[in-house]
Amino acid sequence: MTSLIRAFAALLLAFTFSPGEARAETWVVVHAGWLLDRPGEAPRREASVIIRDGSIERVESGYVQPEQLALADGDSVTVHDLRDHHVLPGLIDGHVHLTLEFAPGYRQQWVDYSDADMAMVAAGHARSTLMAGFTAVRDLGAAEGDAIFAVRDGIERGDVIGPRVFAAGSTISITGGHGDFSLGFNETVAATMRSSGICDGADDCRQAVRDQVRRGADQIKLTATAGVLSESAAGLEQQFFDDELEAIVATAHSMGRRVTAHAHGAEGIKAALRAGVDAIEHGTFLDDEGIELFRESGAFLAPTLMPNFALQPVIDSPDSWMSPIQRAKARQALTLAQQFARRAHQGGVRIAFATDAGVFPHGDNAREFGLLVDWVGMTPMEAIVSATVDGAENLGQADVLGSLEPGKHADLIAVASDPLADVRSLENVVFVMKGGQVYKTPPP
Repeated sequence: MTSLIRAFAALLLAFTFSPGEARAETWVVVHAGWLLDRPGEAPRREASVIIRDGSIERVESGYVQPEQLALADGDSVTVHDLRDHHVLPGLIDGHVHLTLEFAPGYRQQWVDYSDADMAMVAAGHARSTLMAGFTAVRDLGAAEGDAIFAVRDGIERGDVIGPRVFAAGSTISITGGHGDFSLGFNETVAATMRSSGICDGADDCRQAVRDQVRRGADQIKLTATAGVLSESAAGLEQQFFDDELEAIVATAHSMGRRVTAHAHGAEGIKAALRAGVDAIEHGTFLDDEGIELFRESGAFLAPTLMPNFALQPVIDSPDSWMSPIQRAKARQALTLAQQFARRAHQGGVRIAFATDAGVFPHGDNAREFGLLVDWVGMTPMEAIVSATVDGAENLGQADVLGSLEPGKHADLIAVASDPLADVRSLENVVFVMKGGQVYKTPPP
């Protein structure tokens, strides 16, 4: 009987998917009144983005109609009229924390919430991020467990609404360093919070990197220096030794993973760059020698300006969620918030858009654009390039993200006014498409 069932199933499969039978394709045409298909180059006027099965087929001048496409029997076509809008590639945020959002009582969640709870939290943050126009993000440090990987994979399957997620898993950090979530808890609680990213010594650090890859990490993040928001009065300088940094980077690269380093202090920044990291997050006390190392290596700087802006009113608030240790370090870092990135930009360092969302509410990511223009001195076009073309390269995804070119993912957004005239128009995205599927449309 079993053999008959198998034979019937094979016959049914053969009739359903006959060799040589054409598969129906899904076509989408976006009519754009203004189109920045290749950020860094001049925008087009009155153009069409032609999409087939979720990927960019081509971009043409004028408004292409369905009857002009080479449709086969069974193919479907949808036209989106954005002739009154400004269209550009989906935005990329190279530094978010989807499982986290700092607020009063946030540390209690790390104890109270299960892995499933954290996944639900991350799913909500992912949706807010996508609706803000960010179609791809890199999650650089999540709550210990599989929550971030579950959300990433759920988005990829279509079970969860959110951007494409490139996850680092647990941050690679020293015991007691920035990234050790057990800091500040009593020993009983701390023993249950040991992160798989904690390592001491070169051999241990190699193992920690391999553990993240085993768990499913797309990228690797390390903490080269202490951090503002960790519960440790350790300043903001280098924490890993040079041989540990070199072991982390070499191991990650040998396993095909890009490496970015959280780094505030100047010596920690330079040590991480010498070890071969692909990017530096924050870079607060960057000096001239560090700028030269950036230029030599081609590494990206992700300045993450939004926390500096968002934390200013929190530091001295009587209702602040920050501890005295955190406040002291925040004041130290904020003194240079409007200086280091400007000097880096003037010195020719490559800037990649990154916000550290989670330190401030998810969905407010685009406020970083105004800071890049006002604080760093970037032009609106340069700021957009940092979140598209350069953002894709920073993630190692330049072949499929960052511009609207043939073969790339059909990830695009639209705003009502010219972002090259006022980059803050990107704070009000009215249309979001990811992979050819629309998630947000302009109000009627």
